[in-house]
Amino acid sequence: MRVFITGATGLIGSAVVAELLSAGHSVTALTRSETSAAKATAAGADTVRGELVDLDVLRAEAERADGVIHLAFGNDFSSAEALTANITEESAALATLGEALIGTGKPLVTVSGTPQAVGRPSTEDDPLPTDGPVGGRSISVNRTLALASRGVRTAAIRLPRTVHNDGNGGFAGLLAQIARQSGVAGYPGDGTQRWPAVHALDAAVLFRLALENSPAGRAWHAVADEGDAVRDIVAVIGRRLGLPVESLPVENFGPIGPVFAADQPASSALTRAELGWVPTHPSLLDDLEKIEA
Repeated sequence: MRVFITGATGLIGSAVVAELLSAGHSVTALTRSETSAAKATAAGADTVRGELVDLDVLRAEAERADGVIHLAFGNDFSSAEALTANITEESAALATLGEALIGTGKPLVTVSGTPQAVGRPSTEDDPLPTDGPVGGRSISVNRTLALASRGVRTAAIRLPRTVHNDGNGGFAGLLAQIARQSGVAGYPGDGTQRWPAVHALDAAVLFRLALENSPAGRAWHAVADEGDAVRDIVAVIGRRLGLPVESLPVENFGPIGPVFAADQPASSALTRAELGWVPTHPSLLDDLEKIEA
């Protein structure tokens, strides 16, 4: 299968590209710089230059491909305005990719976060929240999944709060970054809120399985660790960085502070049963032991 992928050189995308190539697929990566193009080429992918705002490029590559995986998202979380801009950009890109595949039966695999369920781990059947700081992403994902009725084999991989590799990545990685900058390993609230997690190499396998086998319109949970308490995550970060560990106000964590404070454990039982996905790589707490000061 010839696969077009956005976000191919990030922590998750790099793992997905390697997984696809090892399974015999060919990959064309959207790259926005010479550096990212060189990285994708070195990994064995073909490249096309462009960004999410280049809708003509997205449309053309989706039409040429046998399937599409969308992973790209802006990395600017500095303000509510920046986050909104990221979501708006992604929404237009996803709409373009989906429209290009209408009536083809080809797969379009996109990404979201896992939802919250009160008093229990969320499941694949729980709806995504369409309000709050990242509600706009959920609206885009729901719109994409609805294209199942128009001949697109859509699927959404719901990623947990932390996708990690060698101690880097995800919300845990952001907490480590904030700790290095502030000199304090902090967590919002009392730290009992739980975050699910997955190793990037395990997540990559699920993206491939969904591309190859997912029925149209389905959501899957890339969850290996159902929920680690945030204060346990930060305790490892503080110890590895040699920094004090403290509870801090939610406001200290910027526009996604409320997301950091939420208790959001998640299950992947249905995903494992129906797609045969079996995570095999280190847990988040074990992987964080690789953090370097």
